[in-house]
Amino acid sequence: MKNAPTLRAGVPSQVVSKQRLRVWLRLLKINKAVEAELRNRLRTQFATTLPRFDVMSALYRNKNGLKMSELSRLLMVSNGNVTGIVDRLTTDGLILRVAVPGDRRAACALLTAKGRTEFERQAVAHEAWVAELLCGLDEDNCAHALGLLAAARLNPTENPK
Repeated sequence: MKNAPTLRAGVPSQVVSKQRLRVWLRLLKINKAVEAELRNRLRTQFATTLPRFDVMSALYRNKNGLKMSELSRLLMVSNGNVTGIVDRLTTDGLILRVAVPGDRRAACALLTAKGRTEFERQAVAHEAWVAELLCGLDEDNCAHALGLLAAARLNPTENPK
């Protein structure tokens, strides 16, 4: 008879490890499905893209605008990606680019009045779509899921449970 493996302190059992893997895969699957549907609806109903929506959302939350580097870091995309999106939104009159005083190389992006109005219109629809797509979760389920996700630490040096 083989001896059961001794687990090191803080190392999850095989069962827990496999369960965590299944949770992660399920989160990915749900995220991919919801994101695909949001991309489709933004394209068909607003003739826009999710990256454009994300840029406008970040600028909406930062009313004084953001430097391009800050926007890139916040959205976790390259400066080149942000620049292309901001260029197109500027051409559409939704974003204004202004020079940063004291830094000739930096530019700050901020929503125009037209951009704020358009984002608000899209955000109302976006929120309704997410509510529809996750309609299987009632208020208690949402609170429970948020609690469980808060317990999922990304830093392995934190106190293990």
